[in-house]
Amino acid sequence: MSRANDHTLPLSRRRFLKVLAGTAGALIVGIPFADAADAPVPASMMGDTLYGLGAYVRIDADGDVVIGVRDPDTGTGTSTSLARIIADELDADWTRVSVVSLGLGVEDNNGQPRWIYGHQTSGLGDSIPAAWADLRSAGALARWLLMQAAARRLGVPADRLRCEEGSVIAPDGRRFGYGSLADAAAKIAPPTTPVPPKSPEHYTLIGQGVGDIDARAIVTGQAPYALDAYTAEALIAVLSHCPWPDGSVDSLDTTETLAVKGVVKVVQIKPEAGIPLGQTVRSPAVAVLAENTWAALQGRAKLKLQWKAGAQSESSAWFEQQAADIVNDKSAQPTTRVRNDGDVDAASKKAARRVEATYVQPWLAHATPEPMNCLARIDKDGAMLVVPTQAPQQAWKVVQRLTGLAPAQIEIRVPRVGGGYGRRLDHDYVAEAVMLAKAVDKPVKLMWTRDEDLTQDYYRSATVHKFSATLDGKRQVTTWNQRMASASAMAQRGVSDNRLWTSEVDAHQLPAGLVPNLRNDWYSLPSAMLRGPSRGMPHVNNAFAVESFVDEIAQSLKEDPLVTRLRLIGEPRMIPLGDNRTLDTGRLINVLKLVADRIEWKNWLRTVNGLGIACWHVDGAYVAHAVETSLQGDKLNIERVVCAVDVGRVINPTGLEGQVAGATLDALSAALNLSVTYKDSQVQQHSWKDYPLASMAQLPDTTEVIIVPGDRDPTGASFLGMPTAAPALANAVFRVSAVRVRRLPLLKEMLRML
Repeated sequence: MSRANDHTLPLSRRRFLKVLAGTAGALIVGIPFADAADAPVPASMMGDTLYGLGAYVRIDADGDVVIGVRDPDTGTGTSTSLARIIADELDADWTRVSVVSLGLGVEDNNGQPRWIYGHQTSGLGDSIPAAWADLRSAGALARWLLMQAAARRLGVPADRLRCEEGSVIAPDGRRFGYGSLADAAAKIAPPTTPVPPKSPEHYTLIGQGVGDIDARAIVTGQAPYALDAYTAEALIAVLSHCPWPDGSVDSLDTTETLAVKGVVKVVQIKPEAGIPLGQTVRSPAVAVLAENTWAALQGRAKLKLQWKAGAQSESSAWFEQQAADIVNDKSAQPTTRVRNDGDVDAASKKAARRVEATYVQPWLAHATPEPMNCLARIDKDGAMLVVPTQAPQQAWKVVQRLTGLAPAQIEIRVPRVGGGYGRRLDHDYVAEAVMLAKAVDKPVKLMWTRDEDLTQDYYRSATVHKFSATLDGKRQVTTWNQRMASASAMAQRGVSDNRLWTSEVDAHQLPAGLVPNLRNDWYSLPSAMLRGPSRGMPHVNNAFAVESFVDEIAQSLKEDPLVTRLRLIGEPRMIPLGDNRTLDTGRLINVLKLVADRIEWKNWLRTVNGLGIACWHVDGAYVAHAVETSLQGDKLNIERVVCAVDVGRVINPTGLEGQVAGATLDALSAALNLSVTYKDSQVQQHSWKDYPLASMAQLPDTTEVIIVPGDRDPTGASFLGMPTAAPALANAVFRVSAVRVRRLPLLKEMLRML
């Protein structure tokens, strides 16, 4: 399989379901999300003549199949999984399938954008759920047309034919390759009602594992990223950002910079007033534009630049103290009472046992492998950008606001993205590239350095969690009270004040529905540090605190933590949680028992090593981790990690296994080492030395993933492996060291307490 990165062209033709043919006999099928025209279709998906709208599928006369994927692939395997959904419905021969990125699909609707492909966002765990019905319909329609063409050629009813690996097969065994039918199929009118998709027993690709379509290109260095993109006459732009988002230039001398050979211009840019975070420049900056990267960097080094501090100033230590003070102040009123089941105060008075603990987590950066970058060509006739984005429609909105161009005049190409983690849901770097391209009236290739990537981030806020739980004489948890303080990631983003909590706490997170009297309060803290979406938010930071605290409850009872969890969860049943969400305790118990059995939990008390366990649920998916650790002096070794996931129907088990294992290692790395600190509102971490991702020696040799088969509609899994990894690790550390780590990063805290 291969991926093409092709120019997208505006085309015209309209029908409810587009079925168009090229003069070379190519059949193209797509599903528009409106009655739309001028659909952008990659040139590689067309025949000799260019056609139509929403082209997800192309079948060439030679039988090769090209499938377009709509969502950016940030390493989560969406390109493979989305293509497999269509290919299965089509009964395509997967060995003859190529996959291309469709880029942004937008057209003009009386001056407003109409999104042709509908969903085009990655990293939120909803690419597959959003695509499940749409893409099966596209594949089913293409298969139906091919069968109609074969039926007419044979003079037999279509329902007597069947499809298999790129061919229609007649009752007498004759086979007609899709390529030989494409021209005729394209001339058949589509049905007036949708073609029913396959029943699950006929799936041939869905549920069968396959490697990532780009795997070979990635490991051989051939996969193109946005960072590799160039265009004729593009100037390279590097920036010096103000350390303070509300700061300004105090003095600037560009004489020596402009004397550097190859430097063309120095440009100042700054945030636009009244524009929400993530949609405009993050901080004031001075850009050096040059003919090549070396000249740009040399020119930046010679800038004589002094910044003036803004009005706001704080330190990470000060922020943590404010958070601790407010969660410990029983008289403080929460910003939002996220959940309030039963009567916590009344039930607490009858308690036989009380357990309390406080957990602290640091500020975190995204630290994407591919730093922020953007190639932009802007002129009066249109704009073309190559952007590593998780949300091309949001990137389009930034470009349109800054240029005033009509919807269809803006083309956004999205190559494979070198990691997103939520950072590329924001588009400050896109705004920078567009502003600079307009300023110099030339194409611009914007490139951030690692230093800027760490110090100019939208961070995940530090959090402090205060827990109090009571138990009755039968060891049942009767009350649960969580008080959490943080700075909302949704602040300054146009979100109403009564919804700022949604990035920080999930109202339905464990143990909601399991404890009769449960209160979850969130306290909003102001901060000069800019925040934004982060991978696994809000589940990751809450799961660490909640599942560690459950372990402390087990410790107070002097019993097996698995027994404590199973008692808390109770019998298998369906529990309504509100907002049309339900907790299936049977599925939660299952993943918990699977990891316990695989890690040999029966030895938890007898082994010299430490065993830890944790479980969680996210939007209908269920996950559990079990971790085994050993301690040699003060050196912590993670011996084994087992993770079980239940996501309903699995599209690509191989991809899911890799995604869960990768998310597990990401979570372990963050838990072990990572912390952003700042003084005078200036981040102290500038490189990998300051922000050390876990080394291979610190991580387990293997991470075993157990996938639970299911027949429910698929759920997302882009970060499912993250929430329970850190608490399972911390719980294992307690077993091996008797040190209860309530503060991350874990290694630093563990060494302090040993």
